[in-house]
Amino acid sequence: MLKLRRHLAPLLVAAAFAPLPAAAVDLLVYFGTHSTGPGLGFSIAHFDTATGVLTTPRFDVEAVAPAFFVIHPDGRHLYTCNSIDTVHGQPGATVSAYAIEPKTGHLTLLNQQPAGGSDPSYVCLDHTGRHVLVANYQAGNIAVLALKPDGSLGERTAFAQHTGSSVDPKRQTHAYAHSIIIDPTNRFVLVADLGLDRLFVYRFDEKDGSLQPNDPPFATIRPGSGPRHVKFHPNGRWVYLINEMGCTVTAFHWDSAHGALTEFQTVSTLPADFKGTNTCAEIVVHPNGRFLYGSNRGHDSLAVFTIDPDTGRLAPLEHVSTQGKSPRNFAFDPTGKWIICTNHGSDNAVVFRVDEATGRLTPAGQPVSVPSPFCARFLPVP
Repeated sequence: MLKLRRHLAPLLVAAAFAPLPAAAVDLLVYFGTHSTGPGLGFSIAHFDTATGVLTTPRFDVEAVAPAFFVIHPDGRHLYTCNSIDTVHGQPGATVSAYAIEPKTGHLTLLNQQPAGGSDPSYVCLDHTGRHVLVANYQAGNIAVLALKPDGSLGERTAFAQHTGSSVDPKRQTHAYAHSIIIDPTNRFVLVADLGLDRLFVYRFDEKDGSLQPNDPPFATIRPGSGPRHVKFHPNGRWVYLINEMGCTVTAFHWDSAHGALTEFQTVSTLPADFKGTNTCAEIVVHPNGRFLYGSNRGHDSLAVFTIDPDTGRLAPLEHVSTQGKSPRNFAFDPTGKWIICTNHGSDNAVVFRVDEATGRLTPAGQPVSVPSPFCARFLPVP
């Protein structure tokens, strides 16, 4: 049964994010407000995949600084990290589980569990949908939490602390675990650590949610780069890492048998003539595997690259203004024809049409107002 579940898990996840049929054009879009206070938390909008029209988000439920969040493939649960250390004198570094009301999309808090360290910044699910993994930025550590049958968070099953420093005297004095993802086989976990200039690899046991350092335990990134987010190519053979401080994307060959990374390219996310201050944030590969996108905060753009189908190498294609400040996160809708980008510094979200033949982006409609947006996530309307 375990072997069968391992074989089916990637298929189930792929099905959950497969292109929508032509008739299913109405999506819910969840936004998280990366702040605290009355009337702040999660909001919900509607998105039309035929026209690209995004409605003005309506407030749904108050939450404490929801940062990165994910929706379970079952469409009934949402998990977020609360990116704050204390709330009213109480510990606030938590992971939260919500139930999604099927008809309205309304969120109901199920429970919260300690994240394992301060300033949790990223969560993901393993491919069986039975574990939540969290990266704690300020604490420089990672943790795994089991999920209960009702979708609530259970006990911690793994924890790992990073130690050390790198070359920047202000931002790399200790470990800063910025993101955590599962590889397509569900056997390895990758963790980008901004403070150490390393991309860590852990062996993951889906049966008990445990982690063990891999051999080799990490890939070393150019000093001062500040690794932030990482994504796999749909073919599972290439890995792309966006470096927040270096404003670059580093590409790796991925050995799925041994969990080994071999760097083969690093490219800038910025135009050659840009002289200002910039940091990078999100990185996403198009579902068709032909294009890669990264966000620049400062240049305030999405950098677009083509991906060579034989080698995985990147070639710059264009830079597109995000029509706002400090683009934090962006995501494809399930059809792959649209991107919604959140501008954290200008309190808005913007829709872009994606040319699936060329990869180029075109703004669609006017920006919508969202307070301090971090993530945007899609869910089909029942």
